[in-house]
Amino acid sequence: MEPAELQDAVALLTSAYERHEPIDPLVKTFPDATIEDAYRVQQEQVRAWVAAGDVVRGHKVGLASAAMQRQMGVNQPDFGHLTSSMFLLEHQPIPTTRFLQPRIEPEIAFVLGEPLRGPGVTVADAVRAVDFVLPSLEIVDSRVRDWKISIFDTVADNASSGGVILGSSPTNLRDVDLRLAGCTLHVNGQLAATGAGGAVLGSPINALVWLANTVGPLGVTLEPGHVVLPGSMTAAQTVRPGDTVVATMAGLGSVTAVFAPEEDK
Repeated sequence: MEPAELQDAVALLTSAYERHEPIDPLVKTFPDATIEDAYRVQQEQVRAWVAAGDVVRGHKVGLASAAMQRQMGVNQPDFGHLTSSMFLLEHQPIPTTRFLQPRIEPEIAFVLGEPLRGPGVTVADAVRAVDFVLPSLEIVDSRVRDWKISIFDTVADNASSGGVILGSSPTNLRDVDLRLAGCTLHVNGQLAATGAGGAVLGSPINALVWLANTVGPLGVTLEPGHVVLPGSMTAAQTVRPGDTVVATMAGLGSVTAVFAPEEDK
């Protein structure tokens, strides 16, 4: 992408946030753009958010399952940034109006105790760097109308990030096998989906290793205290005003997201 095209893509995504209206797929406007271009668009947005006072507090890994990679026609995950404004409190009403097209996914969140910087990060390095894990729910959202996204669209749109709800029961890695940790996702008391940690690149730890080795050459270090979401354990579920979503993970406990009722008009 030429510099002017990059700025045009950033402006389109910015308008979706500001006007609270989804846009047409970016890939239609920029058909020759590459994934590298998409990350440049993402990084330009993050720089603008930080300049406006937000703070990067972690990263997320997307497209972590083989099924999603096949759907997008790629052979590796993608990543996005998590900023402080995206973190929401468990059990506190979340207005769906702050999102455009929200869906929710259960994930095992890593909280780092030591820095990780690739390339060359191994599984042993990643395990040593993790302070503890938490059950979490990620709200994914797309600024592209009807979720009709290509790999370029989702990467440029900060990996379709929306919000994060962390549980409050920390668990040491030595106390749980993340590959075998099963998960149930209930929406309004009804079982909506099931999954396990092994659905995330064979183990969520592999996603953490991939992330560190991917962002390292870009000059990015995964910092102590940062949260890393490695990918969803189940299919994403659409959420609506008034919904209550509970993810329960074997050995890790549960996390609850409560969405505010729709306001009277």
